[in-house]
Amino acid sequence: MNHSRVCSKIPLPHHCTVCNVIQYVLTKFHEILASCFCDCCCCPTGVPRCGASLHEPNKALRIELNANANCTWQIQRNANQTIRIVFSHFKFAPSSSCETESIKVFDGASTASALLGQVCDDTDAVPVLESSSDSLTFLITTNSVPFTRNFFVYYYFFSPGSRTENCGGELTGPNGTFSSPNYPAPYPQFKYCVWHIQAPKNSKINLEFRDFLLELDRNCQLDFTAVYDGASTASGLLGKVCGRAQPTFESSSNALTVVLSTDDTNSYRGFSAQYSTAPLPGPMEPNTTLTCSSDSMRIVLSKPYLASLGFGEAHLQLNDPSCRPVVTDSVIFSFPLASCGTIKKDEGHSITYTNTISLAAAGSTITRQRSTEIRAQCTMSNNETLELIYTTTNNAIQKLAAGGRYNVSMAFYESDLFSKPVQYSPYYVDLNQTLFAEVTLHSTDPNLQVFIDTCTASPQPGFGSLTYDLIRSGCNKDDTVVTYPAFENHGRFKFRAFRFLRSFPSVYLQCDIVICDSNSTNSRCARGCISRQKRAISPYTWKTNTVVGPIRLKRAAELSEYLTEVEAEKTPILQQYNFHTLAFVVLISNILIVVAVILKHHKHQGGHRYQNVQSSL
Repeated sequence: MNHSRVCSKIPLPHHCTVCNVIQYVLTKFHEILASCFCDCCCCPTGVPRCGASLHEPNKALRIELNANANCTWQIQRNANQTIRIVFSHFKFAPSSSCETESIKVFDGASTASALLGQVCDDTDAVPVLESSSDSLTFLITTNSVPFTRNFFVYYYFFSPGSRTENCGGELTGPNGTFSSPNYPAPYPQFKYCVWHIQAPKNSKINLEFRDFLLELDRNCQLDFTAVYDGASTASGLLGKVCGRAQPTFESSSNALTVVLSTDDTNSYRGFSAQYSTAPLPGPMEPNTTLTCSSDSMRIVLSKPYLASLGFGEAHLQLNDPSCRPVVTDSVIFSFPLASCGTIKKDEGHSITYTNTISLAAAGSTITRQRSTEIRAQCTMSNNETLELIYTTTNNAIQKLAAGGRYNVSMAFYESDLFSKPVQYSPYYVDLNQTLFAEVTLHSTDPNLQVFIDTCTASPQPGFGSLTYDLIRSGCNKDDTVVTYPAFENHGRFKFRAFRFLRSFPSVYLQCDIVICDSNSTNSRCARGCISRQKRAISPYTWKTNTVVGPIRLKRAAELSEYLTEVEAEKTPILQQYNFHTLAFVVLISNILIVVAVILKHHKHQGGHRYQNVQSSL
C-alpha cells in the first residue's frame, strides 16, 4: 500500500462551509479506509477478480476490469425475497458500443436465462433491476481497447409489498411537495423510492429541492437522487445528485420522475422538495413529419415550428453538412438512406438508419441550452418500415411514428442471364421446362443482401392446404432447384415446371425473403440452410414475402383455347337455328288464323240463303 498516496493533501471544494469541509474530509477518509481494506484484505494484487458466486444478503462491488474481459457474477437470493441490483456507476472504454462492451443482467442462475436489461456506455440512466426468479446473473464484457473500466454495483434482498417498501408515489396537480422517508430524521437503509409527477397538459414542471443532504461520494455511487425528464426512469436522465446541494430541474413536458436510492453505509436527513408548473413555450406539438422507404428518408419541418424554437432554415444541417434542404413553405430534407452521413446499425433483430439535423441557435433567443437536435430514425423490422423521429430540446424527447413496407418484387426471366424478364401473365411453360426466378430489393443502400428463405407453390392464389415446398429455411426441397450466389440486391434460383400442373390449370409461387446487412458475418443470410429447430432459436425480424404467377402448361392452354374456339363456332349456329324455329312457329300460327276466319265467313252466308220470308197477308 502506498502511504504517500493516503497521506497526500486532500483537495477541498471551493466555497465550502465548515460543515461541508468536515463532511468532505470524513467522506474522503471513509473512501481511503475502504481502499486500504480492499488493498490489504480482499483484493489480490495484479489482475482484478473476475466474477464470483454471491450469497450475502447485500453487498457492494467495486469492479475494475481491463481489455478483453468476460466476467460473470451470480447472486442467489433467500426464499420469498427479491434481488434488487443497482449499477450506480459505470465507466466503459470511450466510444464503445453495446456490441463490444456491456453489462447484461439475466433473470436466473446463468447467462442462458431471460435477459432483464443491458447497460452500455451510452445508457442515459442509473439502471436498477429486480429479479423474478431465485437468482440473478450479470455478465460484463469489454473490448480490446487498453483502458481501465470502473464499475460500482450493489445489491440487496427485499420483500416486495412490505411496509418498508412503501415510499414514493403519484403526484398530480399544478404544484405540490414531497420529501424523503423519515425527513428530517435520517432516511432508512436500502430504500428505492420513485415519485411520478404528472402536471396538467401543455405545461412544464419546475422542481426545487429546498433542503438536500445525502451521503457524499465522488460519483454519487452510494446514496443518490436521480431526476428523469418524463413519466418513467426510461426517460432521459436530467441529473444525479448527492451530498449537500440545492438542485433545481426543469422538465420539457408535463411529466417528471424522481428517484431516491440508498445503501447501508451512512444515512442523513434526506431532502424536502416542491414543484410548480408553467405553460410550455412555443408549439404544443412539434410540426414535423418523417417518411421512410427502401430508397430514402424524407423529413419535413414547418417554418413556424422552427421559428418558435428560435431557428431558421439557414441554421440547419445533417450529419453531412453538404446535404442541404429544399426550402418552400416548409423545410424539406430528402436523401438516399445510405448518404448524407446516415449511420446504419445492425441491432441483431432490425436494421436502423439514423441521421441528425443540427440546429444552431440564432442570436440569444434560446437560453439554458447550447443546441437543439432533431434525430430521424428509420427502423427496418418485420415486413414493414417503422419510422421514428424525435426532437431533443432542453433534453426533451418528442416522438412521431408512421409505417411503410419493404419494396420487394419477384419476376420470371427467359434465361439464366436474367436480362429479359417475362412480361406477360399467365406464363405458359412446358412440363419440365426450366424456369428462372429473381427477387429484387429496391433500395439505395448498397450494403443490403437478399436471401431466399422459403418458396412455396400452390394451385390457389390464397395458398390454401395444397402446397409444395421448393425451398424451406434456406434448404432446397425440390431436386430441380438450384440457388445462385447472392448478387447485389438480388436473390436468384431456377427450377423445373411442376408435375402436378397436369391436374390444375394454374400454379402460383410465394417466397419469404430475408434482408440482411451484407457486412455482417453472423446474419441469417450468412448462415444459409438451417434446420427448423435451429432456426427457431435465432429468429430474424426483418422479413417480407412476395408472390408471382400464375404459371400454366402450354398443352393445357392449347386445349383451353380449342374448347373456346369450338364454343365460339357453336354459338352462331345455335342462334341461327333458334331464329328459323321461331319463324316457322309464327308462320303456322298465321295460317291457322286465316283458316278460322274463312270458315266463319262461309257459315254466315249459308244462314241468310235458307231463311223463310213471312207473308204480309
